[in-house]
Amino acid sequence: MDFLLSVIGFAVDLGNVWRFPYICYQNGGGAFLIPYTLMAVFGGVPLFYMELALGQFHRTGAIPIWKRICPIFKGIGFAICIIGLYVSFYYNTIIAWALYYFYSSFTSSLPWTSCDNPWNTPNCTNYFGKSNVTWSNFSKSPAEEFYTRKVLEIQKSSGLYDVGGIRWQLLLCLLLIFTIVYFSLWKGVKTSGKVVWVTATLPYVVLLILLVRGATLPGAWRGVIFYLRPNWEKLLSTAVWVDAAAQIFFSLGPGFGVLLALASYNHFNNNCYRDAIVTSVVNCLTSFLSGFVIFTVLGYMAEMRDVEVEDVAKDKGPSLLFITYPEAIANMMGSTFFAIIFFLMVITLGLDSTFGGLEAVITAIMDEYPHILAKRRELFVLGLITMCFLGSLTTLTHGGAYVVKLLEEFGAGCSILAVVLLEAIAVSWFYGIQRFCNDVKSMLGFAPGMFWQVCWVAISPAFLAFIIVSSLLDQPPLMLFDYQYPEWSISVGYLIGASSFICIPVYMVYKLVWTPGSLKQRLAECIRPEKTIRDQPAESVAPEPGADGEYLQYPANHHDPDGSVRLQAHSKTVAEHERLNTRSITLHVETLGSKHCRVFHCWRSRSAFISLNITHPPLLVWY
Repeated sequence: MDFLLSVIGFAVDLGNVWRFPYICYQNGGGAFLIPYTLMAVFGGVPLFYMELALGQFHRTGAIPIWKRICPIFKGIGFAICIIGLYVSFYYNTIIAWALYYFYSSFTSSLPWTSCDNPWNTPNCTNYFGKSNVTWSNFSKSPAEEFYTRKVLEIQKSSGLYDVGGIRWQLLLCLLLIFTIVYFSLWKGVKTSGKVVWVTATLPYVVLLILLVRGATLPGAWRGVIFYLRPNWEKLLSTAVWVDAAAQIFFSLGPGFGVLLALASYNHFNNNCYRDAIVTSVVNCLTSFLSGFVIFTVLGYMAEMRDVEVEDVAKDKGPSLLFITYPEAIANMMGSTFFAIIFFLMVITLGLDSTFGGLEAVITAIMDEYPHILAKRRELFVLGLITMCFLGSLTTLTHGGAYVVKLLEEFGAGCSILAVVLLEAIAVSWFYGIQRFCNDVKSMLGFAPGMFWQVCWVAISPAFLAFIIVSSLLDQPPLMLFDYQYPEWSISVGYLIGASSFICIPVYMVYKLVWTPGSLKQRLAECIRPEKTIRDQPAESVAPEPGADGEYLQYPANHHDPDGSVRLQAHSKTVAEHERLNTRSITLHVETLGSKHCRVFHCWRSRSAFISLNITHPPLLVWY
């Protein structure tokens, strides 16, 4: 259950609340559900299932897993880690903004209710509870000016040329966020698996409360009709299908290494097929539910402004969370209570995804370098969190919102799409779809059907290539708050995206150069999965005895009912095998006929074997 909640917590994030409702009404309302569902069934869910199965079978992180699939593609793992860092640089800042709102909500009158504050301008127009108020193109709501002029203080920045100083209030908020993240991750899934019981379930309680409240507001029905009214002509537009594909992909989140990392902690026979279906359905239903929560409020705002819903529903992204919805909440009865629970929901949604994203990086690097980081997880996580905090400092400046937008667009845009495309090709075409299906069958007892195989081999790669090509061909001008990004900043954005993807071809060249043999032999060696102990018969891997004759030799598949392992040896027996939910394994080894017990602590990868150096030959233990 910890795993399922962790995966749901990662997949259901802020994008479900701010992006799906906007994309849905922009692309035909109820008609958009047709391309959205088709893209989910033939693209998103198959890739989601593939990553869960890969992680659970190979039981290792995003970097070392490629040795067992197709070694020449190992650069994919490094690219995933770099993308994860870029996301952490801006995503946690958005959570820090929500924390600032959360703190500001503990007042009898919310600070974005009126235009009588020091940060307000003459353009501030408060139309709630007033008649004969004219709303013009220059009008700004109190909520908008609170967000831009109080929280961000963006008026003190002229753009990316001059981002200004750091907002110390946001610095403290971000420091608190990263402190929570550190103490949730420092001990591994033992701690984060318990935290998600709160962070993954609380948003649903809040969403239901807000839905009930929104449905009782005057004008709510106008928003719902606008949200769901189908515009069938939109289905003829290629842009609608691109938006549907991009939304389901970024919502489910394959390619970020999170699913590989979380699934690697599962029991070998866990039903990952069921988990993939359940998580995907929950994710899509959450997006749909969020649409009702948002649009009942937008209908209420349109009723109060006496304008059409489309005139209100023009904000997207963070603006929907920090301007539109707070504006509506401020004018509800019990506004303080609803503001507190709304921003608490935003914080928990964000933290879930942060836990998953950073755990993917931690798992990948620690699995790749266990001999260095095995007993230093706490220090390594502290160093990683510190790096993420320092990398986020530019997003805390007066012009930090411009940096957030740039990183959001290019840090994990086409680069992550290209990474998943290569991942799908490497697994389906190089590793082999039949071999992968046999792996799944060994875990679940049944092989994936023809539908899944066709999706993995052809449909899902085509689905990803379609999004990439369409995204590259259609690049609208990048704007935020009427600020148009200069050409040099777009070039910087492309460099940010390329800096992660470049790891893949660089590693391919490195692997080919350092592999001995002719070019044909090198290619054959680089695309062939490296042999693991699991691939070899038991008798072929038994080590030779050391000088003192002390070594452990296991009988094949000798398991106790409780999951422990008993091994026969010339002079020793493993009497107890404690398998913890972390990487630390304690083996109690006692001499036959003796009451004395020697305890060995070893670091394991989540492969099928544990390697423990008792004598010069390594001890191989099947668990």
